[in-house]
Amino acid sequence: MPALVPTDFFGTITWLGYVPDRTASLRSQSLQSVTATFAGVEGEDHAGLTRLSCSRVTSQHPRGTVIRNVRQFSMVSMEEMAEVADLMGVSDIQPEWVGASMVIGGLPDFTYLPPSSRLQSGSGTTLVVDMENRPCHLPAKVIDEDLPGFGSKFKAAAKGRRGVTAWVEREGILQIGEKLRLHVPEQRSWKGV
Repeated sequence: MPALVPTDFFGTITWLGYVPDRTASLRSQSLQSVTATFAGVEGEDHAGLTRLSCSRVTSQHPRGTVIRNVRQFSMVSMEEMAEVADLMGVSDIQPEWVGASMVIGGLPDFTYLPPSSRLQSGSGTTLVVDMENRPCHLPAKVIDEDLPGFGSKFKAAAKGRRGVTAWVEREGILQIGEKLRLHVPEQRSWKGV
């Protein structure tokens, strides 16, 4: 029996983008398609086989340690971003404002997809979900550029709705409108907590 089980859940790619230079701005630029390589998307600031460790993993590695890059994609849910916008009191949250590289529609409870789940296109291009992408303060500046005074509301509103990070397991092209099938690990929940 396979360790990963295909589900009957499919998400649709509704937006694609990339962040060319995080030091200049977290703002993403939209694309119609991307070539997902083992290093991520060429030209994307989150691309690379490795990355320097950040605040998310200081319990495991000193900041700045070279580690495997499992944050090649920042993926958000179309439905969850609508919830964030509602909580912030705005009409919508643009994926560009939060540095997203992909927006997926149609997968329930997206931010809590099990780690190691796969999202696979019909042609076989496969992304592995790392874990929840916890909200941070970085989108606030970008949001304030377009909606002055609302950026500070993002972090609290996005808690539990910020999406996931992912890395490329099988290379290929991904495009807007494409469906991705969810595959989940077949195992019981960990009982240690």
